Amino acid sequence: MDALNTLLARQDSTEDPHGGFVFYHYEPSMAAAVIFVILFGLSTILHAVQMSATRTWFMIPFLIGCLFETIGYIGRGMSANENPGPYTLNPYIIQSVLLLVAPALFAASIYMELGRIVLMVEGERALFIRRTWLTKIFVSGDVLSFLMQSSGAGLLATADSADSSDTGNTIIIAGLVLQVIFFGLFVIAAAIFHTSINKMPTVKCHSTPCKKHMVSLYIVSILIFIRSIVRVVEYAQGNDGYIMAREAFLYIFDALVMWLAVVIMNWVHPSEVGAYLRGGKAFTKAWKLEDVDRLGVGSYSPA
Repeated sequence: MDALNTLLARQDSTEDPHGGFVFYHYEPSMAAAVIFVILFGLSTILHAVQMSATRTWFMIPFLIGCLFETIGYIGRGMSANENPGPYTLNPYIIQSVLLLVAPALFAASIYMELGRIVLMVEGERALFIRRTWLTKIFVSGDVLSFLMQSSGAGLLATADSADSSDTGNTIIIAGLVLQVIFFGLFVIAAAIFHTSINKMPTVKCHSTPCKKHMVSLYIVSILIFIRSIVRVVEYAQGNDGYIMAREAFLYIFDALVMWLAVVIMNWVHPSEVGAYLRGGKAFTKAWKLEDVDRLGVGSYSPA
């Protein structure tokens, strides 16, 4: 009888008593949440130090994304603290919205980094469109994707009917698909530029660290791309789908993948690209702050 009561309590604990919406199909793991709060928290602190020490202001969206990841897993920890339920709405909203939209903020800084790499090597001729338009197009698409995902997540988390839940889910899927499309086009644009510049390298290609920054850009982009595709499948399956019902998918294809992206950007920090354009200090490794002489790369424009 006690076992039956426990089972019923756990079943009831997954539902919002106000609308019957299933928050979690499992008991959220406190250990996993704490681990990633610590991991993202440490990387966030390091990114804040790296950005402020080198004035790499185009990394502000990336830093905000790191904060979102950290706070998102704090939200999951708050939900885990309520095991076996009933779960309250606020922690669920915190983790569902912030973890969903954080990668869009990562993407914005990555788009801007490519524009600066092009400028650093004086390689605009290797692009199929103007460098400034390249940045504006991808950042604009990213902002639209961010707004769609955040509004859809907010609507889904506070849904009080099946129709509003379906609408929120559809908006999220559309935002994620848009993110995948723009990221796919971005990787193609970066590959076209990289291939062209390798065939006919400029003088600056040999005197700047463009190769390692392009490699890190590719790796981080692929990680975000993988995560976004898994999220599309997750929301396409619905709230009772295979992925949504298994917490392991979140930690493998979101938490771990996004933390690797964050750490790679710690290690190969874009401040080095900025320093080669304007002079000043840069983190040539995660902890190594050095002075970098400006290499006379034309007139600097941050667009």
